[in-house]
Amino acid sequence: MAHNPHAPQGPDPSQDPAGNTQMFRAFVDEEGGGAGSQRRAVPQSAASSGPRVGLIVAVVALVAVVAAAAWLALS
Repeated sequence: MAHNPHAPQGPDPSQDPAGNTQMFRAFVDEEGGGAGSQRRAVPQSAASSGPRVGLIVAVVALVAVVAAAAWLALS
């Protein structure tokens, strides 16, 4: 394949992607004051209760499926 000098040749060692991410997050946190701050006002217990209930239901359903498969296999 022909060498293209204008094509990117891989990651630039002088750039730090993690540093860019950290600067972006600092900028977003600094600019917060509009809708972003309203979303942070939600209590942590109310925000985490939804996924926790879903996880419990999923585990119970998985146990029921495994028990039904074992019952069918052993009978």
